[in-house]
Amino acid sequence: MRDKDKILGALYGQAIGDAMGMPTELWPIQKIRAKFGKNITTFLDGTEDNDIAINFKAGEYTDDTNQAFAILDALIETNWQPDTKVIVKHIMKWADHVGAWTNNILGPSSKAALTLVKEGKDPAEVTKSALTNGCGMRISPIGTLYEPDQLDELVQMVYKVTKITHSSDVAISGAAMIAGAVTAASADYTWDDIVDYAKKANDAGFKLGAPTWAAHNKERLNVGLALAKKYAGDDEAFSRAIYETVGTGTMISESIPAAVAIAYYAKDVKKCAIICTNLGGDTDTIGAMATAICGAKNGANSIPADWKKLIDNKNPQHNIKEFADRIAKFNA
Repeated sequence: MRDKDKILGALYGQAIGDAMGMPTELWPIQKIRAKFGKNITTFLDGTEDNDIAINFKAGEYTDDTNQAFAILDALIETNWQPDTKVIVKHIMKWADHVGAWTNNILGPSSKAALTLVKEGKDPAEVTKSALTNGCGMRISPIGTLYEPDQLDELVQMVYKVTKITHSSDVAISGAAMIAGAVTAASADYTWDDIVDYAKKANDAGFKLGAPTWAAHNKERLNVGLALAKKYAGDDEAFSRAIYETVGTGTMISESIPAAVAIAYYAKDVKKCAIICTNLGGDTDTIGAMATAICGAKNGANSIPADWKKLIDNKNPQHNIKEFADRIAKFNA
């Protein structure tokens, strides 16, 4: 039986990592240090010199979580049977509402694929070569729907909701890695077992995607896990090593392995979110993925109450507790 507190933890973790990582999104570490000082430890407004974060205020989450929750709305509408047209409808509704086509909000792969859909064209040529991380940023809630013994069902669901914009091998495997980590964390697996299960999900997902030349997520994750062990207890050295070695950019095979390695290292929502926003690179997306895993492991009761309240107050378009109620009743 899935634990509702763990479900809430994953959903709030997703939102918190996204919102805290927002102000530093796609900035190199040098620019973050020059703008904000050594260490950000709280939620901040986006600044005018960040052309993505400029659209957001402190505590507001970005396209990562808005798309994650749009997918949940779509699945709820179709009684948890994934329907491509309905999923696209919900994501399009959000994108139109926030002006995602003109503001710098949508990621490149998602924008290209959805633009083709909007024009009535087949996006397959775009989706099968998609190498950016929109597949992983919005997938963590899917991991809360399943128990670990439902690996096949989990990966099939990941595939069906991911292929609308990303259908490459690295995309399906990366999304499955994040969702798998959330599933295992929600089942209170040990951290070593969480990453082992995430790797199994990755391998299953890889077989479903179109072949690419991209680096394999699992191999990059192994590098990140080795760094987590090497720099245990030294947040700054670990963060620098992830930034310089695994990479923290928008590529799937950088940001997704980085996120799982950071979750493994941090093991806690607050620590994880702070590491991610100070990391450099795609901070909000890495934060969304990594902090969701930590939230799933430790539950919502482990998250500062004022952080959860801020997320609820600043994002009235969604009701996280209602989502958790719906998910808890889901029976695969």
